[in-house]
Amino acid sequence: MTHVIPNVRRKTLYPIIQSKVAKGSTISSDELSSYATLRNLGYTHGTVEHGSEQWVNGIHHVNALEGYWAQIKRSIKGTHIHVSGKHMGKYLGEFEFRYNMRGAPQFMFSRLLSAF
Repeated sequence: MTHVIPNVRRKTLYPIIQSKVAKGSTISSDELSSYATLRNLGYTHGTVEHGSEQWVNGIHHVNALEGYWAQIKRSIKGTHIHVSGKHMGKYLGEFEFRYNMRGAPQFMFSRLLSAF
């Protein structure tokens, strides 16, 4: 589930990660220093260093996540042109729905209507 978070500081990210990700899980991330001590919390953690043009490191990559954010960015530029921070959660909900339904577009409209 996509959420708006106020910043990418460790003290902000770790409680969210701990509430959403089971201990012992494998987490792949980029080289953001906020993730550096995830192993201390009981996770297996591996990184890719985009700054060094590394996109895969063994089993670790963030390619699917990068594709997801790329789709969101294209949608903002193409459909919405601008999004308000005040309503960002609603935009992300829409993008998440569209991304999750991309394999069955014929059901998107009926599923959307059934939500009301």
